[in-house]
Amino acid sequence: MSKTLDIDLKALEEDLNALRDELRAEMGEEDVAHLRKMMRWERAASFLGWATSGIAPNPLSVGLLSTSKFTRWAMFAHHILHRGYDKIEGVPERLTSKGFAKGWRRALDWVDWIEPDAWVHEHNFQHHYKLGEDHDPDQPELNLEFLRDSKIPMPLRYAIVGFFMTTWKYLYYAPNTTGELHYHQEKKRKKPGERLELFDIKLWLPFTTPGWKLWARSWVPYFVFRFVVLPAPFLLFGPIPWAFSLTNMVLAEILTNIHAFVVIVPNHAGDDVYRFETPISDRAEFYLRQIVGTVNYKTGGDFNDFMHGYLNYQIEHHVWPDLTMRAYQKAQPRVKEICEKHGLPYIQESVFKRCWKLIQIMVGKESMMVWPDGNSEQEIDVIDTSVVSDADVMAATA
Repeated sequence: MSKTLDIDLKALEEDLNALRDELRAEMGEEDVAHLRKMMRWERAASFLGWATSGIAPNPLSVGLLSTSKFTRWAMFAHHILHRGYDKIEGVPERLTSKGFAKGWRRALDWVDWIEPDAWVHEHNFQHHYKLGEDHDPDQPELNLEFLRDSKIPMPLRYAIVGFFMTTWKYLYYAPNTTGELHYHQEKKRKKPGERLELFDIKLWLPFTTPGWKLWARSWVPYFVFRFVVLPAPFLLFGPIPWAFSLTNMVLAEILTNIHAFVVIVPNHAGDDVYRFETPISDRAEFYLRQIVGTVNYKTGGDFNDFMHGYLNYQIEHHVWPDLTMRAYQKAQPRVKEICEKHGLPYIQESVFKRCWKLIQIMVGKESMMVWPDGNSEQEIDVIDTSVVSDADVMAATA
């Protein structure tokens, strides 16, 4: 697919920087109050789902438990650990990246298949600042290359993607984040080995260093909490209520995986979305890539945004990862206007339509666009400006 873009990167950067400063200046007590309101919704879903789980296997318990688990990750862990609330004066430390899910608070804030520190490294740094590149650990086209290039019949490929949807948090995301953090830590100790691939046996065996981290810090704690501790109180009412509760927990886990997959994974995939073959050169290019390499879903209204985990504002979030959820609501129409002003595509479609486009990429029926470089047949006319360091790119969201 050939596309010519004529973009004044300097003007784009100035417009986005001005809006960023305006949004940051307006963040305050109302943003924290909004966060607390979303937390009350999540707690209500969690308690009601758990309290009714011993009655019988039922869709109410499953739906509430699943929604609670999804939003605790997508909304609270995601936006708080991105430092979205760190700069607001008077905010409790437990609602900042310095306190959320740290130490014993992990049991209160975010018990999941994923270790918080591993997720922060893999997501906040590797994914956000290498978006769509070969070193982006969440690049679905490259991650599913084995399936795309295989000779597996197409119906079976769709079935494999379906299985992946129901298991991806613990069979992909937990080991992938653990492997990325292990590689980073070994590199800091000046013991750099090879980056562990997802199917590397060292990552899965409990008697290797990375494997032990995966089992001891991710899989075992979550399994015990979710499938032993939470159903245990229903034993007071007999083995049948306990079995009902456990069944609802398992079904909710499957639904959570599907919910998270449908909302999270399509954000950067589709035959109308770009991936990149070279590193970012400056802040303006960073902004540009976040826009053309990302898509939004339907936005507006706390309930709609709650069910999307506020990941329906993905373009705005990738441009400025450290804003509050409420700030993204305010930013979305303004960013769309800026994109229209500069002739940039701003993709916003139904989450289900975007998920179907993702699946077509995963099975190999479609391919993502490649951002033009010197060897590409695609053409782009960019009015470039002064080049700054990668550190300055990261400072753009500091």
